[in-house]
Amino acid sequence: MLELDQVRAGYGAINVLWDVSMQVAAGKLTTIIGPNGAGKTTLLRAIMGLVPLGAGDIRLNGARLNGTPTWDMADRSVAMIPEGRMVFRDMSVEENLIMGAFHKSHRAHVKQRLEEAYEMFPRLRERRTQMAGSLSGGEAQMLAMARGLMSDPKLLLIDEPSLGLAPLVVNELFEILERLKAGGRTIILVEQNTERAVGVADHVYLMQSGRVALSQPASEVQLQHLHDLYFAR
Repeated sequence: MLELDQVRAGYGAINVLWDVSMQVAAGKLTTIIGPNGAGKTTLLRAIMGLVPLGAGDIRLNGARLNGTPTWDMADRSVAMIPEGRMVFRDMSVEENLIMGAFHKSHRAHVKQRLEEAYEMFPRLRERRTQMAGSLSGGEAQMLAMARGLMSDPKLLLIDEPSLGLAPLVVNELFEILERLKAGGRTIILVEQNTERAVGVADHVYLMQSGRVALSQPASEVQLQHLHDLYFAR
């Protein structure tokens, strides 16, 4: 579904990604792990058009994404759930969700998608009139995920969903990831909890210093070897 071929990208004169090549299969969950500064978030931003490519190609179903404006990614059925939740704090839960279907091609389905979001995240139904800024960290992450699903994307990019959350909430989020995967959603998951990330994945990439250090089916990954590479031991 998604192919990256020799991608280079960064910020101004600072290059972060160095000749990164990946393949993301349709209907599968691909996990990208690596230490801080490895280039994981930059990679997601490059896919979304938030960071310009210096070299290489990104193709979605064979069509080049290079140069596609971020605001047109909804038309390509691609959505990103960013690190740190980034909800609209002064808007209600339901208003945040509606923003996830703001693009005109998705507005006709808002009521249906709202009901689907509330079924998947029952706590959000209870909080639907509450200001997003008053939610707990776990509730805000659920809201960010539900908002990302409001456009019913075929490709969903999720950046560090478990960051800073309590273990019980992390369990809930990974159960939801399992459900999305079982439903045939194509997911790219950036996650530092290596054991949970590998456990939910179909394929695993490890990044180090802006490069791919390992590419392996999740069923073949040995955690000890992965951790040795992760910590450059």
